[in-house]
Amino acid sequence: MELAAENILRKPPFIIQPSKGLFQLDLVALWHYRELLYFLVWRDILIRYKQTAIGVCWAVLQPLITMLIFTLVFSHFAKIPSDGKPYPLFAFAALLPWNCFSQALQRSGSSLVGSANLITKIYFPRLLIPLAASVSPAVDLFFSFIILMAMMLWYGVMPSWGLLALPLFVALSMLSALAVGLWLTTLNVKYRDIGHIIPFLIQIWMYASPVAYPVSIVPEKWRLLYSLNPMVGVIEGFRWAILGADRPDWMVLIVSSTVVVVLLLSGLVYFKRMEQTFADII
Repeated sequence: MELAAENILRKPPFIIQPSKGLFQLDLVALWHYRELLYFLVWRDILIRYKQTAIGVCWAVLQPLITMLIFTLVFSHFAKIPSDGKPYPLFAFAALLPWNCFSQALQRSGSSLVGSANLITKIYFPRLLIPLAASVSPAVDLFFSFIILMAMMLWYGVMPSWGLLALPLFVALSMLSALAVGLWLTTLNVKYRDIGHIIPFLIQIWMYASPVAYPVSIVPEKWRLLYSLNPMVGVIEGFRWAILGADRPDWMVLIVSSTVVVVLLLSGLVYFKRMEQTFADII
């Protein structure tokens, strides 16, 4: 017993200090706590489907029902074009990245407040919380993608070689949610009004994105401004990769990707700047 106590005393103390500098992300600590990231992702998945009657079927029903409504309203009534593809496929292919983005944004935007019990008790890189919330919707995306493949077989639409680029657009969707979510979850710690704003923001954002309509109906003079919405490039790229639709406007993709990078870097800076105050305020 005495030898164990002596060994503990001989070990150098582990001192936790706030990081300094704008881009001190402490990637070593993130890697050291990678198992906690797995646990947080698994926790989010369990919470979402715990005590549900149909389980992961909700991941399929939500975009499927939305697709049916969009087909009835925008295709049959409003006669919105679908770039030569069957409108149900056209809408469902856009709803997959959109649902992934919206769920990731919803979860990451309120992730810090929802994990207050962890933040106030133990130390770990706080960035893991919004990161896990942004990754967990990939499970829903996987199950919905199976339904999309079945729909493509039904309509006789075969994927092209562009399918190889699909992981890039999935990653861009998650990075977009993480970039915006970092801002929202940090602000939500101090201003709880943000938690009420997020659902309203997501609802408006969907109609400002080419989910139910193609980018081609946006006037050319407004298209560059329109592409400042990061989901424009994601959705158009998703449709191109899966359905072999018209090749997306590369300028739109470049502008949307640039906006994601700017939002992500600025969000990381703001998050790291406010990180040391989370436990006191939350």
